[in-house]
Amino acid sequence: MRPLFDRPLLRRLAWYGQRVHEQLNTRVVLTVVEVIAAVVVTAAVLVTVLEKQVTIGDFGRTLYWAFTAILGADEASYVTTPAGWIIRTVLVIVAVFMLAIITATIIAVIVDFLLKEGQGLGASGFRDHIVICGWNTTARHLVQELRGDDYRLRVVLLHESERNPGGDAVYFVRGDPTDVEDLGRAGIRDAQAALIFPAEPTNDADMRSILTIMAIDSVAPQVRTVAEVSNPRHVDHFRRAGVDEVLVTSRVASHLLARSALYPGLSSLVTDIVSGGAGSELYRVTLPEEYVGLTLDEISARLRRDHRATLLAIGRGGESIVNPPSDFELQPGDDALVVAESLGSLAPLTLQRRRHASTVSQVGGLASGPADA
Repeated sequence: MRPLFDRPLLRRLAWYGQRVHEQLNTRVVLTVVEVIAAVVVTAAVLVTVLEKQVTIGDFGRTLYWAFTAILGADEASYVTTPAGWIIRTVLVIVAVFMLAIITATIIAVIVDFLLKEGQGLGASGFRDHIVICGWNTTARHLVQELRGDDYRLRVVLLHESERNPGGDAVYFVRGDPTDVEDLGRAGIRDAQAALIFPAEPTNDADMRSILTIMAIDSVAPQVRTVAEVSNPRHVDHFRRAGVDEVLVTSRVASHLLARSALYPGLSSLVTDIVSGGAGSELYRVTLPEEYVGLTLDEISARLRRDHRATLLAIGRGGESIVNPPSDFELQPGDDALVVAESLGSLAPLTLQRRRHASTVSQVGGLASGPADA
């Protein structure tokens, strides 16, 4: 269970508090404190001289009374002369000004918090979330897909825009995905994965995506990165930048169209699977330990019986094994790609990034990076 104080809202408020502390003029604060202290000491000296005996004990008690008067918790009967009443009135007026200053400061912080949240100038405060860098039609469909998935994740959108294009489903951070400070506000160091989308289908947009990947790698190398590429010729550049997975949307679409021309109905089937159609949601899951040593037929039978899931492939060492031989047996660390109505009791695969992999596999236009260990 997450600790009480490790909540997104509290982490967000702590971020704002840090910013307020950085912007606060320390000299002004010290001056205010010095003025208040001088007023309290002066009032204590005057009351002691005018009404009390000039002793250390009386001065100490009067000093305490003056301090409580500033806080509005003093004994009104402590002073008995007109001069004492005037001094107490001055202390009460100072107390009112103090309350006004404190109230104004608190209101200013709250207003600043609300304004920055609405303008995307705040910080997410999330952990184990997904950061979307950039925005296009693919990103919009991605947000819709994540909203309907059984395994709910918080989503943060980092994009240079006047308003939040992702709607209420995402936390919006207005900024530059290539800027380390803006990535920090999106919570990149505590993110589970980062998805990079080109704002436009141009070469310049691809180069900007590469810069984003490099910026993420510099501050959060453990975060898994997945990028959409406009130009297939840039795939090698993305690999050299350290991306974990690359999706060439145009190449995937062309392969699917070609197969559909040869085998009618294939495109609608694949679209139904990847878009979460009825009974056909696609999941990558961690298999129970008791499955280790089972053959492919035994694994398939158990998945159908216990989870109403159809096995498509086995993941091993970063590679997807499709249609393995009959003597295939599951090994420790293997995972599975399945089609099911819902996630149910299956555990989603926990992905961790492995840096600087030297091999990358590509099937049907989808370039997958290092191992999903």
